Amino acid sequence: MSDTFYNEILTDHNIHPMHKHELPDANYTLEGVNPSCGDDIVLKLKVEDDVIVDGAYVGQGCAISQASADIMLDLIIGKNKEEALELADIFMRMIKEKISEEELERLEEAGALSNVSHMPARVKCAVLGWRTLNEMFTKEDE
Repeated sequence: MSDTFYNEILTDHNIHPMHKHELPDANYTLEGVNPSCGDDIVLKLKVEDDVIVDGAYVGQGCAISQASADIMLDLIIGKNKEEALELADIFMRMIKEKISEEELERLEEAGALSNVSHMPARVKCAVLGWRTLNEMFTKEDE
């Protein structure tokens, strides 16, 4: 994926985030914080019959953390919790190591963030929303 495409996706999701707003009827809410750089989001999901029917986030942070959260919500809305956790796993593995071409395709626009793996200081920014999603659903199972 080209650096230009990566920059276009990040820029678009920062200037025109579709999911950065309050979600008053959310039934899942969890704050995610990246203390090393000050990124702070509150992920809000509305889940009905195990399906994520709506989602939003509020907070502030760098362009990567905010765009990644917005892209993640694009991808997981309409999916069930298990599918969302599977996508989060693929995303985390993409950032840390190689994934298959098929897995990369499943990530859609989130695949543009694969370049972050070459920027160690930005990895925590890129995974903040995904880590928060994972914590949200795995804490529920404990």
